[in-house]
Amino acid sequence: MTSNAHSSRSRSLRNTGAAAVALAAATALLAGCGSSDDKSDPLAGDKADNGTVVVGSNNFAESILIADIYGEALKAKGIKVSYKPNIGSRETTYGLLKNGSITVLPEYNGSLLAYLDAKAEQKSLATVNAAVKAKLDSKLTLLESSPAEDKDSVTVNKATADQYKLTSESTLADLKDIAPDLILGGSPEFQTRQQGMVGLQSVYGLKFKSFKALDAGGPLTQAALKKNTVQAADIFTTDPTITKEGFVVLQDPENLFGFANVTPLVYKSGLSDEGVDALNAVSAKLDTKTLLDLDSQVQLESKDPLDVAKAWLKSAGLD
Repeated sequence: MTSNAHSSRSRSLRNTGAAAVALAAATALLAGCGSSDDKSDPLAGDKADNGTVVVGSNNFAESILIADIYGEALKAKGIKVSYKPNIGSRETTYGLLKNGSITVLPEYNGSLLAYLDAKAEQKSLATVNAAVKAKLDSKLTLLESSPAEDKDSVTVNKATADQYKLTSESTLADLKDIAPDLILGGSPEFQTRQQGMVGLQSVYGLKFKSFKALDAGGPLTQAALKKNTVQAADIFTTDPTITKEGFVVLQDPENLFGFANVTPLVYKSGLSDEGVDALNAVSAKLDTKTLLDLDSQVQLESKDPLDVAKAWLKSAGLD
């Protein structure tokens, strides 16, 4: 598939922040929690002191949380760290990385590739990362990707999962005989995209009873799935609503929805080999299920993202 197919919705969310997620992030920041204890202006463009690694984040809750994980993992190795949280769009953060104002930023590999090259194919994790590295500014590099992905999915509500015995191990292929009984919900464009109903039929042979146009994985879609107005819907894989409502995300073994692996993007000369190893160790242990749990703690339980980051690093043996 081409990166044009790779969720422009995902790309848009991470560039601007979905309203609810951005609100959660802003609330945390205003409360003075997490990495926001650092008072530096994220847009100032000033370079860090020698030896200080500057960890940046975009303006949504998950990015801030992952940045805290990265920063605290580096601190555990004795590396001096400062934070520039809640910066904003990829256009801004990429520029700050290129000039060395930021050293490390949580990224999503497929979305980053689509930003760098809208025509690039995304056939596998390895080819995506190789293509990103080939397109990056020479001062930047991509470290190891984690298994954790925040991307589009077909997710069913609890009642549907119970009725058809679907679990988190079930795949989209398992819907083939069930789909004619289900109403699918999503953004209007999801109905005509390859990374939508078109691909679901051509790749997995799915023909749904009907399609209901809602929003891009937001409150309308979540509410419709909860109320059983739709039985399946396009939801982000790390949306805390999944945890709250007992929704079940179906696996996508054919990678119809592309790649959105959480991956550190790094200003090469600003990070030591020890720092690289520390971040790669984080990637090795961070999977989608774990990230969903951590997001839920921050966004549903209103926990300080810095506390959540520290607790997870300790549990993972990375503190």
